Amino acid sequence: MVIVIDFGSQYTQLIVRKIRELGFRSEILPFNTPIEEIKDKKPGAIILSGGPRSVTEKNAPTISPLIWSFDIPILGICYGMQLISQQFGGKVVSSPTKEYGSSQLFLNSNLPADDLFRGVPSQDTVWMSHGDYISSLPPSFTTYASTESCPIAAMGNSEKRVYGVQFHPEVTHTHSGKIILYNFLSVVAGLKPDWSIKSYLEEITYSIKTSVGQGKVIVALSGGVDSTIMVTLLSKTLPGQIYPIFIDHGLLRFQEAEEVLQALAKISVADNIINAQDRFFAALKNVKEGEKKRKIIGREFIKVLESEAQKIPGVTHLAQGTIYPDVIESAVSVSGLAAKIKTHHNVGGLPKRLRLKLVEPLRYLFKDEVRELGKLLGLPLSIIERQPFPGPGLAVRILGEVTIDRANKLRMVDKIFRDELREWEGYKNIWQAFAVLTGVKTVGVKGDERSYEELVAIRAVSSTDGMTADWIEIPPAVLRKISERITREVAGVNRVVYDITTKPPSTIEWE
Repeated sequence: MVIVIDFGSQYTQLIVRKIRELGFRSEILPFNTPIEEIKDKKPGAIILSGGPRSVTEKNAPTISPLIWSFDIPILGICYGMQLISQQFGGKVVSSPTKEYGSSQLFLNSNLPADDLFRGVPSQDTVWMSHGDYISSLPPSFTTYASTESCPIAAMGNSEKRVYGVQFHPEVTHTHSGKIILYNFLSVVAGLKPDWSIKSYLEEITYSIKTSVGQGKVIVALSGGVDSTIMVTLLSKTLPGQIYPIFIDHGLLRFQEAEEVLQALAKISVADNIINAQDRFFAALKNVKEGEKKRKIIGREFIKVLESEAQKIPGVTHLAQGTIYPDVIESAVSVSGLAAKIKTHHNVGGLPKRLRLKLVEPLRYLFKDEVRELGKLLGLPLSIIERQPFPGPGLAVRILGEVTIDRANKLRMVDKIFRDELREWEGYKNIWQAFAVLTGVKTVGVKGDERSYEELVAIRAVSSTDGMTADWIEIPPAVLRKISERITREVAGVNRVVYDITTKPPSTIEWE
């Protein structure tokens, strides 16, 4: 078992994701977990996460110095490295400017034989995100690497097997991140990989049967990859005990309700479609702020589910397709210190009046792991490889007020964009592609007359887990055709722009 101590980083769960990808078991514990409890877990290695705070602050999150007496390998990442430096007598100071983004890492040519960097190029690209830095090493530690703006970008004490890296090896932007983590877990700690999606399926199946027993479960469906795989898992695990409900809130893509029905039919799951379009549009009237939209949609979802639950005698549980990125961005971190990026409608628990227990079998999986689970469950690739779609639907792709007319306009823009992309040979590399109504109007010319119509943004990204993403380089000829069709065929749109921002610093969705 590898224990990850959480100090509130947005990337803490991503550390676990990378550890799993390498085949090792892992568990997250908050920084204030009693030291005896950590010891009782008998970890083979410990990783200290990054975090939004500064170790120089009063009452900054910390950990008991007794952890160093465990005599097991410990790796600190970003904040974790600074905490190690502080506790071992080094000096941490605030930087006048925050180092953020890609940096070139230069390795010390005289590294110890068991260091983290075996097999890593002497110069490599890493991802930085910090405002403090270590200005002087703790006694008995060695500088392992540096960048142009960070003289101590990695350090270690090979005798104590305590190491620190200022960059984030868990994000894909760090080219040799997986090698570094593998070196720490396998070479330094001597651990053997024994975790897989197959083992997770066995464990979660047992957990579901144990927690639900003979109860009845309402399954909240969106028709996306996550909820479809979730309902398949539950139908196999709890035959005759689940009641799938699909809520059409009027914010789906073009003909998506029909696609949901077809997907459910392929896996022989009965459906109960609730048309709640009028209810959702009424609740969203005059609402322009993104976070408020998400909360309203989450509230209305619960109200509809509450109404449906009353029709099922003896219902005891509600199942949702919540996955790890939803939890992370909603700041429901183990430590409680993470900064909230955005609210997800399916994160945050249920109102007490509902008196149902939550079942979230995918809550600790990333998107690529969810897809692997779908393969194990025997689902067709047409379902497994569907692009992600947010629970709040088009509401978070309509900047400003959400109306039926604007939703219909975006539906057509989105359809044209995705239809044209499917004709392009590079479509297979796209993780997610969508359009956004920006709420900005610009001057144009249509039919020899002045137009003053809406600006549309289009976005296509590649990713593996949804935690980081890069924009897709669509050929100019394809972009030209997309733009021409949108401005010609969709009334009220006279300009198209293409979003070329990575995640981070942006998120994939705009709201």
